[in-house]
Amino acid sequence: MTISLVATSHGTSVPEAREAITSLIDGVREAAPHLDVHEAFVDVQDPYVGDVVEQIDGAAVVVPLLLAPGFHVDVDIVNAAARPTAAAARTLGPDARLTRVLLKRLADVGATRDDVVVLAGAGSTNDIALRSVDAAARMLGTAWGSPIPVGHVGGKANPIEDVVRDVARSGRRVVVASYLMAPGYFFDKLTQCGADVVTQPLLDGPVADPDLVSLVIDRYAEAADLLDQTHTALERWM
Repeated sequence: MTISLVATSHGTSVPEAREAITSLIDGVREAAPHLDVHEAFVDVQDPYVGDVVEQIDGAAVVVPLLLAPGFHVDVDIVNAAARPTAAAARTLGPDARLTRVLLKRLADVGATRDDVVVLAGAGSTNDIALRSVDAAARMLGTAWGSPIPVGHVGGKANPIEDVVRDVARSGRRVVVASYLMAPGYFFDKLTQCGADVVTQPLLDGPVADPDLVSLVIDRYAEAADLLDQTHTALERWM
């Protein structure tokens, strides 16, 4: 059974963000040329994910190019995949590969163990999403060698400005690790949070990090395998 990959991001009007997401999808196409890859969105841009899945002649796995669960995952993506020949993959985070990319971004800005590192997410009102970001912070803290506090640009959890102001009382340099997929509104807000340094988003530059590419492919493979097993079981039953 041929199973297409529908790479689905939020959508944005920011050219740099569009280019960043496209670089990830291009990386997936290059790394897995055997896959039928489609680009889709849940907001702002076209085509809408539900329309893309509906137009595919065959099976499809929708891979959220999103770091954590939330409304768009639970509603838009779940609804788009609500047919026998479709499935929704897990969000990209948390994952050890994201931790590695975060460490690279910290290295890019010269962060050291003398700095206070804070993980910054976009924010959410969804408790599961917030716990997902907390898990990513714990993974980064383990790799970094010290606990990593978490702040958010929006949503209902700790505002990043408050977290930065609190840890800055130590007198040490504050480095914010951007737990964001791409440049845009949230990153622009993050640069105004009062930190000494803010790292670039996970997608930075014209070529996506190989860790992000492999993560998308693995999320697809995981869901595609389950979809194929389910399809095989239904054929046997019928």
